[in-house]
Parts: sequence; C-alpha cells; structure tokens
Amino acid sequence: MADFGAEVNGLLSGLGIYDTHIVKALPAAPVTDLNAVEQVLSLKPLLTNEELDRFYRPEINEVRGEDTTVALAGKYRQAFGAVPYKTFVMGHPGVGKSTEIARLLRALADQYRGIRISVATELNPASFKIFDVLLLMMIKIAEETKARLDVGLLDSAIAQRLLDDILVYFADQKITDTRIRGLDFQAGGGVKTESFWTKILPVFASVKGEIRIAADRKQETVEYRLRRLPDLTELANRLVGFCADSLQNVEGKEWLFVLEDFDRYGISGEQLQEVFVRYGSVLRDLRANMLFVIPVWMAYSQEATQLPFSKALIPDTPVYDRFHADHRQGREAVRAVLFARVSSGIMDAGQAERLIVASGGNLRDLFFMGSSAAQYALQSEEAGRSIAERDVTRAIYTMRREYRNRLGESPHDPKPVHWEEKARKLVAVYHNEPGSDIPDPVLYSLLRARALQEFNDEGWFGVHPLVVDILKEQRRLPEDAPGGSR
Repeated sequence: MADFGAEVNGLLSGLGIYDTHIVKALPAAPVTDLNAVEQVLSLKPLLTNEELDRFYRPEINEVRGEDTTVALAGKYRQAFGAVPYKTFVMGHPGVGKSTEIARLLRALADQYRGIRISVATELNPASFKIFDVLLLMMIKIAEETKARLDVGLLDSAIAQRLLDDILVYFADQKITDTRIRGLDFQAGGGVKTESFWTKILPVFASVKGEIRIAADRKQETVEYRLRRLPDLTELANRLVGFCADSLQNVEGKEWLFVLEDFDRYGISGEQLQEVFVRYGSVLRDLRANMLFVIPVWMAYSQEATQLPFSKALIPDTPVYDRFHADHRQGREAVRAVLFARVSSGIMDAGQAERLIVASGGNLRDLFFMGSSAAQYALQSEEAGRSIAERDVTRAIYTMRREYRNRLGESPHDPKPVHWEEKARKLVAVYHNEPGSDIPDPVLYSLLRARALQEFNDEGWFGVHPLVVDILKEQRRLPEDAPGGSR
C-alpha cells in the first residue's frame, strides 16, 4: 500500500497537487456493477493526468460559453518572467473548480510548478487569520523546494541572512507557541545546504501544527501577530524569492500558489472578508504568482468592489435555459460526464435524465444522488441489477430536503434574511424580472445557499430545479410551472 501511495503521489506532484495524503485512484470505468458506483462517483476532483484523460469531458466547458481555464492559462503565460499574476477563481461547490485547476496546472507545466494548498484541511477553518495564510505559504514553498530541488544556491550570504532573520522572528515568544519554543532558534555560524534545511524545516513543521489547531490562541497573541504583519510579509517575500531563484536555476520555471477550499463549510464570510478585504494589501504586496479559489457569493457581497484582484468565474452548467425550456446541450454535456463513470445500462430507462435535471448540472449533486440511488438499489428487497425509478426518487427527495434546509436563516448572512424575502427574490429571478439580478443581501444569501445558479453565456441567474420544486409546493409558482425536477 505504501508503494502504491508513493506512486500515486508521484503522479500528483507533477501537477502541483498537495501530496500530504494518499489519494485513492478511481476504478476502471464505466462501471457496470452497482457495488462500484459509490467509488467511481467519488466527490474527489480529478487530479492526475490519467484521471483527466479518462473522465474530463470538454463538452462541459463548451456549453458554458467560455473555457475559463484556457483564459487563465493565457494570463499566466503573459506573466511568466514578468510581474506575478494574481487572481480569484470562483464558482459554486460542485462545478468542478479543483478539476479545472488541475487542467490549468497541466497546461502550464512547462513554465510553472504549482503548490496547491487546502486552507480547509491545513488550517483551522473556523479561526484562521491572514498571518496563518502567509505562514502556510512559507512552509509549503520551503517543503516543496527541499523535496523537488533538494539542492540549490544555498551556500551564500543571502541564505545566511534569510535563515538568521526567520529564526529571530520565530524566537519571539509572542510569535511562537509554547509547544515549539524548545527548538533550535540559534542564528549565525554559516549556512550550508543541509544546515539550512535542518534548521528551518523543523521550525516550520512545528508552526504548521500550531496554525492547524489555532483555536486556543489568546487574543493578545493574535493582535501582536497582526501588528507584526509587515515583518512577516517581508520575510515571506524574501523566502519566496529565494525559493523562486532556486527553481529558476534548476528547472527554469516559476512557482504558482493555488490556495483552495475557501468555500468549505465552517469558514465564515467574516473570515474571508478579513483576509481578502481588510488585509488585501498584504496579498497585493506578496511577490508571487497566486490563485485563490473563493465562493461565488463573494462577488456579490457588499465588499466585492474592494477585492484586490480580478475574478474569473467557473459557471454552472444549464439543464434549462433562462425561459425554462430544456437545455439539451447542457444535459448532454452532463450525461457525457456521468456515463464516463457509470454504464448507461446500470440505470432503468429515463432515470439518468431525472438525476441530471434534479442536479441542476451540478456534478457534486449529480454524483451524490447517483451514489445514493445505487445504495438504495442494493438495499431494496426488490433489488435488481439496475437503479430503478424508486431509487432515484428517494435520492432526489433527500437532496431536495437538503436544499430546503439551506433556505433557512444563515448565521453567515451579514444581516438576517427571512424566507419571505428569499421567496420573493426567487420568484422574481424565475420570471426574469428586471432588477432581480442586482446584488443585494438577499441575492448574496441565495447564492451562498446555492438556491440560485449563475450561467456564463449571457451572465444570467437561474433558480435551481429543486428550489423550483419547493416554490411549487408552496404555491408560489403554478403547479405546472416548468423548470423543476418533476
């Protein structure tokens, strides 16, 4: 198993994938066995070149109107050897953002080496601060430089001064957690390749553990670290520059930081606004190529105009057009993705179409419902060799209930938004009423709940089919109104 994990992680490293966990490869597909559906419809993104070749379907981006990944690759190619390029990529969970990042890094592999960082797993999602983000970036680029290059131009006065200043910074007891104060922070004495890494990496390893917990930090510690942000930013730039020179000398490439999962559960809007708005100047000052994957609703928050970088959208895939007629091209694109993983013969006639429509084109929802339907089929007393209507109905009902729960009041809304306000906005968007797409707290809340979808060809909003069902149940839309899952 260890050899298998090393082999998979070796494949990932070429794409700039974070390799701190062993990633289980997807099985051969399309599968014909119900028992294999759950694994092949895994919610993990496509990461390796092999997985991209087997499962990625270009029809998805063709129907969306623009291939955001191709456009971004052009931007980074223009920036190579010049001013670092920084951007935000946004989209609903389930549109395939991580897969698109893998495509981007593959397209740029001749010029860039990616460093993918999941803030949701490598930091404390509920309490991370801007200095945690900077520290994690420093730690990751040091680890990557040591692992990928091992040697570089480290026997230099530049390396000595950098090492000394980093050790002095972490020797400050108001900076360093008590659990790591026993490490060797002694500066000076000359630096060689191995001594540089043997001194700095243990410090970074301990800091990495501290920032991952983070919940029990004292407020005075947080405030002190924020006051010393300029010092940390300077150190980050010096370390990034040092590692960038090493990569350039060895491979002729540049580093590209990809910070993902800012849209994961547990990360509040207030945290994101603090990192990207209040301390956006810190990110602007970093001399590095960067890409931040953020939730789509941030573009419609009150602080959206204060975001420090340009925004690129990975939009939803339509299953209806804006007038609620079937979007055949969108449905066929989603069908191509589904049947790349499962055989069409594994479902009774018409059931794949029901799942596709109910998903609203969202691949995460599609895979979750498909996997659930397969499990229901296996558990049924009338279990056969395929997914039946009753199994799909149960899976859709479960997902609809999840969407209903999201429509309640959210603690993450800047101010409470009641259901009546949301219902009026949903009906207005459904009817394409003028002004219904103007950003306001209600639109912000509905995007966060994924009740609204955003499409790219004409920049329009649509109501998710399962939410259309809910509006019809409550008689806010006519019983025969099109656009739902039924």
